[in-house]
This record gives sequence, structure tokens and C-alpha cells, in this order.
Amino acid sequence: MENKTDTFNSKRLSILNIWVDDVNRCQARSRVQWMLECSDRAQVIFASNPEKNFSLPKYKDLYHLYQNADLLLPDGIGMVLAARLIHGRHLERVPGVEFFFDICKLAVETNRSIFIYGSREEVNERASRVLSKKIQGLDIAGRSNGYVKENEMEGLVNNINQSGAQILFIALGSPKQERWYATYRSRLKHVRVCQCIGGTLDTLAGNVKRAPDIWCRMNLEWLYRLIKEPKRIKRQRVLPIFAFMVLLEAIRYRIHTRVDFPMT
Repeated sequence: MENKTDTFNSKRLSILNIWVDDVNRCQARSRVQWMLECSDRAQVIFASNPEKNFSLPKYKDLYHLYQNADLLLPDGIGMVLAARLIHGRHLERVPGVEFFFDICKLAVETNRSIFIYGSREEVNERASRVLSKKIQGLDIAGRSNGYVKENEMEGLVNNINQSGAQILFIALGSPKQERWYATYRSRLKHVRVCQCIGGTLDTLAGNVKRAPDIWCRMNLEWLYRLIKEPKRIKRQRVLPIFAFMVLLEAIRYRIHTRVDFPMT
């Protein structure tokens, strides 16, 4: 059988200190289908965004894990623009929260079940109910809130394995969710797709509202969330720095290669 993993990873782009996959939403979905059908281990999906450029290098173990992830979604508009400026590649933004639904729909189509781990109990429970109504036929084989103690983790892993779920969603926030995957991935017997989804359950449960469609179409979802949650400024203050660094890298790349990439 052709080694699709190597073919896929050849499309990975370096953006400053992190990476993103040159993949559109349809290609990413096909990749997940391949994971479900052909993989013999739990493969992981991370969102790639500008904030990761500053947070991940602080953790050597997670940095290596991220670099070798099975799928790095171009989640933020910053990564899309950076790929265009540095590499001349026109990426399509693939928001992790939207791709979460794509995977759930694929689970129904391929008769796979899911397990949802993370967030507070009331949020996890409500999000699971809402998800079942949104996607008819979805088999939620199990769920657990994110407040599992270390001495209870053995039981959680056993529950995931006993559920038979081939898809696992981890909503613990970064870097806790990535660290959990790194620790327990080898012990997941049936899971073939693992997506770290951050605060997606809060959005699904209605605790956090997504930006209206017009904001999303204008790629200003980040600004809408900042207006609604001013405390996010602590995380988003790195965005101007990221933009400046990308411009410098794009200039250096053009000088080195003497290639002009289109800006639009």
C-alpha cells in the first residue's frame, strides 16, 4: 500500500518557529478518513495558529510532539497569511471548531463512535446533548469531564478503551491537552483519531458564542472574540509581533531565493 503519511507530510510548511499543513478542508477530511481506515495507532490533530509560535517552544517535549503531529490545521488567519507571504501558498483556513463537526459527521458516515473528554461536567454533558441533536446518528460511546485526578487516570483510559471509540476529542486547553495525549497515546487501544479541541465544548454548550458569519467571512473572528472577552488580550498581544516577524521572514526569503510571491 502507498505510504500516504509521507506524501501528506511533504506538504508541511515552516512558519517561523512552528509548522502548518498545506491542506484544505476537504483534504484534511480525507486525511482523517485514511486515519480511521488504515492507521494502527492513535493519530493526533492540532490547530496551528500564531499564538503557538510563542508558547510551544517553551516546552521541548510538546514542541517535538507538535512538529511530528499527524495533521496541523491552518486554524488561524495569521497562519494563512503567513504561508502566503513566506511561501507563496494560498492556504484555506480550517477552523478547528468547524473541523470538529466534520469529524463527527465522518464518524456517522463510517459507523465509528466518539469519546469526549474535557471541560466541566455540566459543560461536557450539555455539549454532548447538543451535539447528538445537531448530528443525527452520532454514537457518543462515552464522555468524561476534564477534572480527572491523576490517581483516577487509569480508570479514564480504561473507560476510553472499553467504549471502543475510534475517535477521541480532548478539551483540556493548551498545553494540558497536548501533554495528556503525549502521556497516554500509546495506551489507547482503539482510538485512531485524536483531536485537541480546546474550548470547543464551551462554544457547543452555549457558554461562549462564536462570531457571526460576517465576522468569520472577513477573517475577523479573533477581533470579535477579543471584544467579547477582553481578557484574551494577554494571549493576542503577540499577534502584532508575529505579523512583524512574518514580514521580516518573507523579505529574507525573497532576497535569498530571488522569487517574487504574489501578495494577493
